[in-house]
Amino acid sequence: MSDTDHEDGTDPGRLPCWRGRKVALAPLDTDDAELLHGWRSDPTAAHEIGIWPRALSALRERIERDQGDNDRDDFLVLLPDGTPIGHIALTDQDLADGTAEAYLLLAPGFRGHGYASDALDALTDLAFGELPLHRVEAVTHTTNAAALATLARSGFTREGVRRSACQHRGRRHDLAILALLREEWEAQTRPRAWDH
Repeated sequence: MSDTDHEDGTDPGRLPCWRGRKVALAPLDTDDAELLHGWRSDPTAAHEIGIWPRALSALRERIERDQGDNDRDDFLVLLPDGTPIGHIALTDQDLADGTAEAYLLLAPGFRGHGYASDALDALTDLAFGELPLHRVEAVTHTTNAAALATLARSGFTREGVRRSACQHRGRRHDLAILALLREEWEAQTRPRAWDH
């Protein structure tokens, strides 16, 4: 624990760069690898997202490598007191085509409280309000009801299914493809990230 951390794990020195209604986004740092490793090792997340927890050292190396990647933006999701509760990212950014993919993982104790929708709304405000994107896509298991509901609340439309597209726990799973287009985001009447 650094001298800027509180005993409860919050970091008052981390500066958010983007805000939602209930959460803020701060750039992901290599030192966040341990947090992400714990969240990715959660059995529910591993099942719902279909991730395979890797070694902490491998995750740290991946974060370091990704920091130099201009095709992605990774953020920690923070509560107002600075408590980190998740990881959100815009990945596979193609500025020529105006496309990117959204990724979101919340810590176990913070799911089901509206933080995911708020973080996703803030991310799409960044994608369409600051970046020249036209389409943000999301992919999840067709059985991941919580993720599908969160994406729908944030205006994503289910476009189709990639049948038997991934293997997890010895079974093949279908993946739902959802997307939010710029004109759909523009038609939303909710406050934007810069209004908070």
